[in-house]
Formats: sequence, C-alpha cells, structure tokens
Amino acid sequence: MVCQNCGTEIADKAIVCFRCGQATVAAVRKPAPPPSRLRGLFSLIALVLLVLAALFLGQAGTIDVPPAARYGVIAVALALLAWRMIARRR
Repeated sequence: MVCQNCGTEIADKAIVCFRCGQATVAAVRKPAPPPSRLRGLFSLIALVLLVLAALFLGQAGTIDVPPAARYGVIAVALALLAWRMIARRR
C-alpha cells in the first residue's frame, strides 16, 4: 500500500504511515469537545456559594439562624445535587 500523504510504501495492514504519521483509515471516534466556559463559570459560582454557606453555618451555633437562610442553603445544596446528577447522565 502507498501512503496517500507522502507516497511512501507501507505495509497493507498499517494503521499509520511510519514516515509522516498520516492515518491510513478514517477515524472511528471523534475527539471530546473542550469544556464550555459557561460550565466553568457555573462551577465557580457554586463554589463561592458553598464557601459563603459554610462561613454562615459556622456561626449558626452561636446565633439564631433565620428560616429563610436555612432553606436557602438547602435549596443551593439540592440544586447542586440535581446539576451533578443531570451532568452524569450526559
């Protein structure tokens, strides 16, 4: 067989040309797309919210925590859990 890129004679069962590295067959799989910036931004926002929640809950034993704050922290935790579950299904 002859390489289509450089014209070198190569073995019939060769997957790539030993001289130029050109593939002799079409790719079976496509490379994974790079992660989107929106996903990274969402992760950063989630991390900041978790740090703020941890700081707030660190003081929760010394003061009376308003119910709205307690439910807000629970809502953020559930939203992150749902996001992770959806991301794993893809």
